[in-house]
Amino acid sequence: MNFIVHKNKATSYIRVVIIKPKKYLGVVLCLLMSFPFIVLGQALSPRTANYKMDISLDVENKMISGITELVWNNPSTNEVNDMQFHLYYNAFKNSESTFFKNGNSLGFIGKNIEEECGWSYSEILSIKDEEDHELINSSKFIAPDDGNTKDQTVLWVPLDKAVSPMGSVKLKILWKAKIPKAMIRTGYNQDYYFFAQWFPKLGVYEPAGMRYEKNGAWNCHQYHSSGEYYGEFGNYDVSLTIPDNFIVAATGYLVDEKNIENKKIYRFKAEDVIDFTWSVSPQFLKFEKKWKDVNLQLYTYPGHEIFVDRYFNSAIQSLEYLDEHVGKYPYSTLSIVDPPIHGLFTGGMEYPTLISSVSFTFFPSGVKTPETLVVHEFVHQYFMQMVSNHEQDEPWMDEGFTTYYEGRILDHYYGSKTSLIDTWGIQIGNGEFNRLEFWSKANPKIADNSYKARDFKHGGYSPIAYNKTAMMLKTLEGLLGVEKMDELMKKYFEEWKFKHPCGLDFISIFKDNLSAEFLAQKKLNLSRFFDQVLYGSFVCDYKVESIDNYSVGGSKGYLNGIDDCEIENLIKEDSSYKSVVVINRLGELILPVDVLISYEDGSQTNYIWDGEKRSTEFVSFGTNKIVKVQLDEDRKLNLEQNFINNTLNTKKSRSYRKYTSKFKVGMQHLLDFLNYLS
Repeated sequence: MNFIVHKNKATSYIRVVIIKPKKYLGVVLCLLMSFPFIVLGQALSPRTANYKMDISLDVENKMISGITELVWNNPSTNEVNDMQFHLYYNAFKNSESTFFKNGNSLGFIGKNIEEECGWSYSEILSIKDEEDHELINSSKFIAPDDGNTKDQTVLWVPLDKAVSPMGSVKLKILWKAKIPKAMIRTGYNQDYYFFAQWFPKLGVYEPAGMRYEKNGAWNCHQYHSSGEYYGEFGNYDVSLTIPDNFIVAATGYLVDEKNIENKKIYRFKAEDVIDFTWSVSPQFLKFEKKWKDVNLQLYTYPGHEIFVDRYFNSAIQSLEYLDEHVGKYPYSTLSIVDPPIHGLFTGGMEYPTLISSVSFTFFPSGVKTPETLVVHEFVHQYFMQMVSNHEQDEPWMDEGFTTYYEGRILDHYYGSKTSLIDTWGIQIGNGEFNRLEFWSKANPKIADNSYKARDFKHGGYSPIAYNKTAMMLKTLEGLLGVEKMDELMKKYFEEWKFKHPCGLDFISIFKDNLSAEFLAQKKLNLSRFFDQVLYGSFVCDYKVESIDNYSVGGSKGYLNGIDDCEIENLIKEDSSYKSVVVINRLGELILPVDVLISYEDGSQTNYIWDGEKRSTEFVSFGTNKIVKVQLDEDRKLNLEQNFINNTLNTKKSRSYRKYTSKFKVGMQHLLDFLNYLS
């Protein structure tokens, strides 16, 4: 038998494939031909699903038509007999789709469908293999998630010939689609178009050992209103034929542009990405800037020019910060789409090398909505795009990680107390807002992080997947230290980029790289932490219950027999008080807690309580009374529900009046602001 070694310098992994000489001779030759390409390190990803597409946009009839050449490389040791495709636009085909059956009324957006017949569809006209076998006639729609026979967002296609292990197949697909009117994440309104999750897209075949897969199978979910998408890495070569007065923003980089009659053909390429997205409008204003080797491109509308510098600054800050704290951004472009008011249905979204934001000219500059969205959507480039975990099955690994780094970036550049709002006397930090979003919900324990996005039936998706996960990571950062947290997150990114990890892979990074001695010093039980925070719905709440200082006199009572009742004056200079502090654990979550004890003479004692018992006490003897106890002074435990009961002071403070006054003024400004918006 022969051994072929695949080495990818970009991802630093080696795969040894054992090949039987005769049976897989063709595979051997194919791999040998591609071996120099792989060894040179030009590929960042496995490049499993590769698309060449010719697309035409018909703005009069609101249609797109496409010819797709798909080359799929079997990443497994299984023979694969079928393929599964996403037909996302069929989610908006009728009210019987799972997207609408999920109970998503879509508010004012839904009226575009109901009142203006804005329904859409995606139809594959033909699928042929290299031997010209027509496969579409044997295909059928399936509903792997809920069995909804009316849902047509997943198409199962049997192959005429199985794809051998590590082999490949090439298909030619002819298709057309009706564009939805202003639907969530995609569609058109007036002359603005945004194409996301728009073409027949192959699902992900997960080999045994990837994520939770044991045998090897297709992972191709229906399109749900909650959660977004999961895609396979590959190269895209896309030609877009559009009206010649339209300006286009797209994933990847422009390689060619030419005019044909009253049309213009743009050709874009993108390597090592999981999707392709584009947007067009004749109203777009295009601005450009460069950061290192990255070309930044902003597509916005007239009247939004005031945001140009803010958008570019936020993008550059994000690039700089993640380059230092997580890893290098490997792509040559980053495009930002700032939609018009009638295109808000596409705002705040993330796709490979292309993100969208939202801006309002009537917002004061101290309301950092554009900055927040650019930062958030850019961070997705790392976790949604490069690491590419399963955003539908484990949304916390994408949305939660992104929210965590969103907070770190904004706090770093704009201040932890002013990173979200800093105007009219109102100051709100990004982290404070995350905590408010989570704890203000009626039931913060409604679900744990093991839920799939589509399984959050009664709320909780955003608070749990976004905010609770960010608070969990912030708490880990506090307990481990920023340097250790950065070290582990860099390791996670480098080890798992372009490989589709699962939650257990992330947890293993921490378990495998934190020594027992380090964890013992921190008094942190890592397994219990993840069990309780990720896979449980426990609440963290520690409280300083009481501080008592007792005078300690001499011994009293029958001390020398029973003849005399005595009092021995044995007061020692260093033991005139017995001070007792009681600390309670009110929540179920068990975490180590820093305890800072302050004495009357200004001295302090600091120690770590493991936080395990429901209550504990600290006892001291001396001439100093304990006057104050502070739990978690540095706010390491971002998951703590109530910071107020973390402090107890025996001396009454008058400073509360100052803060009460500030609060009243701030609230008045907030009410004025809300009244202005209404």
